[in-house]
Amino acid sequence: MNRIDKIFQEKKEGLLSLYFCAGHPTIESTGDIIKTLEKNGIDFIEVGIPFSDPMADGPVIQDAATKALRNGMTLRKLFSQIAEVRRSGVKLPLILMGYMNPVYQMGYEAFFGNCKEADVDGVIIPDLPFRDYMEEVKPVADKFDIRVIMLITPETSEERIRFIDQNTDGFIYMVSSAATTGAQKEFNEAKQAYFNKVNNMGLRHPRMIGFGISNKQTLESAQKNAAGAIIGSKFVTLLDELKEPQEAVNALLQALQL
Repeated sequence: MNRIDKIFQEKKEGLLSLYFCAGHPTIESTGDIIKTLEKNGIDFIEVGIPFSDPMADGPVIQDAATKALRNGMTLRKLFSQIAEVRRSGVKLPLILMGYMNPVYQMGYEAFFGNCKEADVDGVIIPDLPFRDYMEEVKPVADKFDIRVIMLITPETSEERIRFIDQNTDGFIYMVSSAATTGAQKEFNEAKQAYFNKVNNMGLRHPRMIGFGISNKQTLESAQKNAAGAIIGSKFVTLLDELKEPQEAVNALLQALQL
């Protein structure tokens, strides 16, 4: 069974996923960060593929991607690092998050074949058009048993949310706002109404809420309104400041009061 499906079968609520950008703070950080997160009980990890024009990302992740590219990080290097960390015994689900350009340049067959070979469980491609997903990407991803996770936002229509629910596997990434990534102090009434609307739709897939989670208040709100929370910018900031993965995790758990 795909590890993503397995984790949601085993744990229905209170899940925590962390995002970091491969190649940041150093080009060799990837394995150490993944091992540290698993050791500290994180449920699954999103590993960012650095890209020069990350449209959905705010300044924190943009800066990390820029530094990673300057460090010499590449998609092929990342596949090699993930394969190595799997050989070391890491078991938790790993999801690659990146944009269409590097995936398209590599080619769908090669990209998903490399995902399978490196033992990646899923991918998130924010700028993947749904028609392209259905016609070109899904058949290849299914062939290699790789989950393609789709995003929804407060502006996504109910019809499209249901279509995504019917035609994807794994989970639905519920973006807390239509803005870019970045820490927020709280989720306002409009966001709460959005969470409630989606929760009342009776979708077959679990949801994870991401974008803006940085403290106990936003974490508890996300975990109350979905299967769990995804944290990116806050953790990336701490990695940038503290450099050592364990110190960054300690500081994050302290900020979340966990």
